Amino acid sequence: MTDVKWHLKGRNFSHCNCSYGCPCQFNALPTHGNCEAVVGIVIEEGNHGGTKLDGLMFAGVFSWPGPIHEGHGQAVPIVDERASPAQREAILRIMSGQDTEPGATFFQVYGSMLEKVHDPIFAKIDLDIDVNARKARFIVPGVVESRGEPIINPVTKKEHRARFNMPDGFEFTLAEVGRGWAKTHGAIELNLADSHAHFAELNITGTGVIR
Repeated sequence: MTDVKWHLKGRNFSHCNCSYGCPCQFNALPTHGNCEAVVGIVIEEGNHGGTKLDGLMFAGVFSWPGPIHEGHGQAVPIVDERASPAQREAILRIMSGQDTEPGATFFQVYGSMLEKVHDPIFAKIDLDIDVNARKARFIVPGVVESRGEPIINPVTKKEHRARFNMPDGFEFTLAEVGRGWAKTHGAIELNLADSHAHFAELNITGTGVIR
């Protein structure tokens, strides 16, 4: 970790291959034994040292052969094509956990469990996240096609609402739970269908979530 301080405030859409609710959130093993996920983040306000990050987006495609904490994962970082060279460098450092206290954020924890980080992709990111509605649209042309939706009650066909309340969480303190679909292409190819997703307001620094 360096002395560079950073702060991100925005919205987060995370979608993985686990069943609704994702047992990992409860320190249980993943539904299918492995972890596959896509993550998209919209920065409303942010900085890395003196580099402003307001209005930018970034994302990632991830895969671990077993539970995340056993490591050996791989990732494809994706950064908004609008970012300047300094902003690209800043976002990649945040994503990799280089300027974060050990264990303080999901960036650092997940980053430390990666065996292979593929070359970053700088591309147009089409990302819209409505946390309260539990909806998201996440597209990076030729790389990611994903969407998030509310869970539907199988009897009444109405939208079902559930939340994660994580007082000591390293990603958020409160998240809306839904479901998602995703297909990815390139270095990591995923095909996720009607599996767990969550939507959260993001307010985080290199020392952890602001509560």
